[in-house]
Amino acid sequence: MPMLAWKEIDTVLLDMDGTLLDLHFDNHFWLEFLPAKLAERDGIAPEQAREFMQGEYAKVTGTIDWYCLDYWTDKLQLDIVAAKREIQHLISMREDTLPFLDALKESGREVVLVTNAHPQSLSLKVERTQLDSHIDTLISTHEFGVTKESQLLWQQLQQRLGFDCARTLFVDDSLGILHAAQQYGIAHLLAVQNPDSKQPVREIDDFPAIQDYRYLLDDIRDNPSGKALSR
Repeated sequence: MPMLAWKEIDTVLLDMDGTLLDLHFDNHFWLEFLPAKLAERDGIAPEQAREFMQGEYAKVTGTIDWYCLDYWTDKLQLDIVAAKREIQHLISMREDTLPFLDALKESGREVVLVTNAHPQSLSLKVERTQLDSHIDTLISTHEFGVTKESQLLWQQLQQRLGFDCARTLFVDDSLGILHAAQQYGIAHLLAVQNPDSKQPVREIDDFPAIQDYRYLLDDIRDNPSGKALSR
């Protein structure tokens, strides 16, 4: 279990997909469901469609276009939001998410969702999970025009939220994004080992890592935020 310095943490920045929500929906949609729809529409083999999509993904990985539903709708001439709604029943929270969020809020910490997901994708997931009722602020990086992989995003995010890097925890399932946060100076970092419930647990050495947030609950409750104590 990762040992975090909760006495030194006032702000918690949280990724969404793979961190609070099961990544299975997104993996299934982009790797299986969407290529299958293209194969059916265009009369090509499913494997050919998957190879085409992998090539298109590789062109924009890490950029705002990779996460942009408008980009993919235009590129593929397919209503991506409507396609997502076809399998929206697969959108689900991790079992440990609500206990984690509730403990954070009870401890007096500021809890902020920071996702690269497109605003329409964020809206669909909030609609399905009511995640917004457990979080202080929800932010899609699309409002800044850059992703969490970019140092420019972290600069703008800090200007918007006014957090102290030394007293901020950032949780994400992407090691590349965690490295970007580390480079910016975020002091407390936590990786998710099991973002997709259908995939094996990952071994992670670069950062403190966790499989179940419920192991953190006692430490969170025993160490409320300094902000909470000063109220």
